[in-house]
Amino acid sequence: MPRDAQSRRTELDRLQRWMQEVVVHPGTVEQAIASSRAEREVPSEMLAEVVLPSHSLTSVERVGVYHGMYLMRMEEALAADYPVMRHFLGDETFNVLVREYVQSHPSRSYTLNRLGDHLPRFFADRTDWPQTEFLHDLAWLELAMTEVFDEEESPVLSGEELAAVPPEAWEHARLRPIEAFRLVHLRYSVVPHLEDYHGERPSPIQRLRASWIAVYRRDYSVLRLELSRAEYEVLRALTVGVPLGEALATAGASQKSARKQDRVFRWFRTWIAEGLFSSVDVGLRTE
Repeated sequence: MPRDAQSRRTELDRLQRWMQEVVVHPGTVEQAIASSRAEREVPSEMLAEVVLPSHSLTSVERVGVYHGMYLMRMEEALAADYPVMRHFLGDETFNVLVREYVQSHPSRSYTLNRLGDHLPRFFADRTDWPQTEFLHDLAWLELAMTEVFDEEESPVLSGEELAAVPPEAWEHARLRPIEAFRLVHLRYSVVPHLEDYHGERPSPIQRLRASWIAVYRRDYSVLRLELSRAEYEVLRALTVGVPLGEALATAGASQKSARKQDRVFRWFRTWIAEGLFSSVDVGLRTE
C-alpha cells in the first residue's frame, strides 16, 4: 500500500476509534469529548477541525446528535426489558434512571440484548433512589422474565415418564428443570404491578410481603407460578442437582405423614402439568 494511502487509512482508523468512544460514552457529550480515551485520538481543542460546525450547529452540537441517538437507543432497549418499571416510574424518571445506570454499567457488547442484566444490582448498590428495595425486586422479576423469554427450548418431562420411575429410586432421583426456568425470591409484593401494567387491576399499593415465584416459558408465553416457601426451597435444591430425597428433607417436606405426602403430590402434579422439568435421572451417583 502506498505511503499516502497507508497514512489516510491510519487517520481514518483513528477518527473511527474517536467517534466510537464519544458516541457510546455514558456521560454528556461534553464529558465524552473530554474523556481520556477520546482525547488520545482527537484532542478536544482540535474538534472543530474534525467535525466542522454548520450554520446552525456547533461542532459539539453536531457530535451530540449521534451521542443522543445512542442514548435514546439504550433507553429503548431497557424499556423493552423493563416495561413495568418504566410504567411505574414514568418516562421522565425512567430516562434519568437509564442514564445513571449506563454511567455505572456501560455496554461492553456489540449487542444491547444484555444491557439490563445488572439493573437489579444497580438498585442493590444505590440508596439515593426512592423506593430502592421495591425497584430492586421489580427489576429481578422483570430480568427473570426477559431471560426466560430468550432461553433455548427444552424437552418437557411427561407424567408418564415420571410415573415410570421405580419407587425405590425416588430418593436418589435428580430432576432437571427446563432451560427457560428461573426462581425469584422477592421481599415486596411486585406481581400486582405486573397485573396493573397489563390492565388486569387498578394500581396497587406497595407492600412489604415476601413472595416466591417460578418464572418459566411454555408455548412461547412467559408465565409465573407463585410458590410457598417450602416449594421454592425444594425447587431451588432440584435446580442445582440435589437428589429429590435430600431436596425434600431440606425443605422439611420429607416426613411421611399423610398430610405432607399429599402436599408434595400436589406440588409435583402442578410442576409436571406446567412443564417445569425436562428430564429425570434415576442413576445412583458416587462421589
